[in-house]
Amino acid sequence: MRFFLAVLLVAIVLSCGGPEPRRPVEVKSGSFYKESIERTKKLLAEEEKAIQDIISKDTVHEYMSNPNGFWYYYETKNDTATYQLKAGDQILFSYNLMRLDGDTIYTADNIGPQSHVIDKQQLFPGLQNAVKLLKINEKATFLFPSPLAFGYQGDNKAIGPKTPLKSSVELHTIIIDNDSLN
Repeated sequence: MRFFLAVLLVAIVLSCGGPEPRRPVEVKSGSFYKESIERTKKLLAEEEKAIQDIISKDTVHEYMSNPNGFWYYYETKNDTATYQLKAGDQILFSYNLMRLDGDTIYTADNIGPQSHVIDKQQLFPGLQNAVKLLKINEKATFLFPSPLAFGYQGDNKAIGPKTPLKSSVELHTIIIDNDSLN
């Protein structure tokens, strides 16, 4: 009987080796991500070429590039204004949205005047940075590649996925945040 209990005890101890980790059903090589990155780079290069074509054909306006990845020119410049927008300032502005070929998607009247608190509320990425460049009573036209517009999603209405945009933005009013005066 002792022998039987000893064998049973040894069998129990040996069977408790612990759980063995499951092997993955599918091993990812990373090629999907590499291919996705390459597609995105190619799309961005095509959009930037289209924007550069627009800029080179427009002999009337002087375009500036922004380090955030968009281009713009001033329609109305206010050389007397000195205040540069800061985080927390509230602005009232209007804008329209067009395709790069000039086809209007939303007019400024469709969108209506927009109230926005700088760096506290979300706009689409390009517009978020574009409004910060304006001073009161200035108007500028911006060319945004799709990643700075509505990206791969679109706006689920009139703007489709991967659509670069052109937008005229006008800054009407600034309410300076008291904290930004310090």
